[in-house]
Amino acid sequence: MQRRKLLPLAALPWLAPWPAWALEAPEGPVVLSLNGRVRQTNRGASAVFDMAMLERLPQLSYATRTPWYARPRKFTGPLLRDVLAAAGSHGEQLRAMALNDYRVEIPVADAQRHDVLVARLLDDKPMPVRDKGPLFIIYPFDQNASLRSALYYSRCAWQLKAIEVQ
Repeated sequence: MQRRKLLPLAALPWLAPWPAWALEAPEGPVVLSLNGRVRQTNRGASAVFDMAMLERLPQLSYATRTPWYARPRKFTGPLLRDVLAAAGSHGEQLRAMALNDYRVEIPVADAQRHDVLVARLLDDKPMPVRDKGPLFIIYPFDQNASLRSALYYSRCAWQLKAIEVQ
């Protein structure tokens, strides 16, 4: 029997915004839900991630100063744009929601323009809920001085639990 090679979806430009795989079902507790304008759903109308799924995405680390810590801290996790791509998102605006019901609007353009992380590690250790975890949207403040403002600080949602793509 002859095996056929499948053409990667990236070779089909009209499908480029969406990943070439179906989003797997989480095996562990769900730590992040994306709903709204997402194509890759694995639970009803939402794309959900457990921590292991987020760990399998490409990871980036950087140290940056923030208003919440006295010294620069190292944050590690997938880029927000990679999480959005994994869910097949196709919106212009995000509404990030935290465990404490904090909600903030984030333009998708921020995720494209800057290396915004969905941080899952702080100084190489998982973040407990009592220390802004388990997930924290963080901007690379030390890489771009224009990000050091109340506007961008307010877009950093700690204890992140969900993102609505609009």
